Amino acid sequence: MTNAFEIIGGKPLKGEIVPQGAKNEALQVISAVLLTEEKVTISNIPDIKDVNKLIELLGDMGVTVERLSGDTYSFEAKNIDLNFFESETFKQKGGSLRGSIMIVGPLLARFGKASIPKPGGDKIGRRRLDTHFLGFEKLGARFDYNPETGFFNVDASNLHGTYILLDEASVTGTANVVMAAVLSKGETIIYNAACEPYLQQLCKMLNRMGADIKGIGSNLLTINGVERLGGTEHRMLPDMIEIGSFIGLAAMTGSEITIKDVQYQELGIIPDVFRRLGIKMELRGDDIYIPAQEHYEIETFIDGSIMTIADAPWPGFTPDLLSIVLVVAIQAKGSVLIHQKMFESRLFFVDKLLDMGAQIILCDPHRATVIGLDNQVKLRGISMTSPDIRAGVSLLIAALSAQGKSTIYNIEQIERGYQHIDQRLQALGADIKRI
Repeated sequence: MTNAFEIIGGKPLKGEIVPQGAKNEALQVISAVLLTEEKVTISNIPDIKDVNKLIELLGDMGVTVERLSGDTYSFEAKNIDLNFFESETFKQKGGSLRGSIMIVGPLLARFGKASIPKPGGDKIGRRRLDTHFLGFEKLGARFDYNPETGFFNVDASNLHGTYILLDEASVTGTANVVMAAVLSKGETIIYNAACEPYLQQLCKMLNRMGADIKGIGSNLLTINGVERLGGTEHRMLPDMIEIGSFIGLAAMTGSEITIKDVQYQELGIIPDVFRRLGIKMELRGDDIYIPAQEHYEIETFIDGSIMTIADAPWPGFTPDLLSIVLVVAIQAKGSVLIHQKMFESRLFFVDKLLDMGAQIILCDPHRATVIGLDNQVKLRGISMTSPDIRAGVSLLIAALSAQGKSTIYNIEQIERGYQHIDQRLQALGADIKRI
């Protein structure tokens, strides 16, 4: 029996909501504690499966982990058991957690060797991790695949600085290579580096630990290797994907919502994209206030042609919010073309929205045109299954705006990325329960 959410939609919500810490930052900064034997304290950690699994994995390998409060942990990676990396436990746990690749850079840098289980699933496995492996090889690491054990053994006893042009501006790839480079001998230059706020956060944290990284926030990082790193304290940014989701939720349900402590200057283009959909919002201190609005109208381009919203690497619009924009456009006035350039098959949840009464033309796996209903027709509640983490929240928003009852199955997908989402929405007055 899997869990599901049962939602009675069509009710305006009201109140304040606090975004959780950023999941994508968590996986990087928590892995970085392996670079020092001194204590590192991290706060605003989201309480979600992917992050909790990584913390558990660190504990298994000998890191002393203390939970100081709900969202704050201290880590002390003094006595790491290097044999653990060849164990069956690591193979199972490391293999099931996508974020576990992030521990490789720090381990190579500090201990000169690591073993990693071959990542599962060819669809994203092979292509995605190339950036990580190629970066490590350029720094002087040697990979040896053992087909009997299913592990890559990596020898990095002689890491040295070099010039690296990344084949793609992968956030996790950049983070991993940066963590390996901070303790390498000499100067490393990384060009086509990802420059997302999460990565900037990691680099600032490493600099506080004693690293020497220049160019933070740009796509050209210069890293001078140092002998060792020390402890630090770090507070994670709020999750920009949650903030965008809540802006969309407010608009689509006609609700008055205040999103607290958003670190506005780190949101980049996100608020502007929602403004282009006609959503009114104002900044009050560091909170985003969204008034209840019955109608919001999509802008057109200056020449009158239909607005296109596409994803792009930072500081472009994040692909993780395109599905939210697509759903919110359903009840806007006007039309918009959603162009998902960076990933395949992220738009296939559109069929569920069509069943609810949305007017959407799926042009191909990457593009969908949404013809806004302008609240003339309400969506109707249906039963549906969440295909992935971002589509799950989009369907949740659609269900909260729909008339009648919706049931969303496979909510494990949603909970990989959003903590206690049902309780937080209930606090705004949403009729959502776990069944």
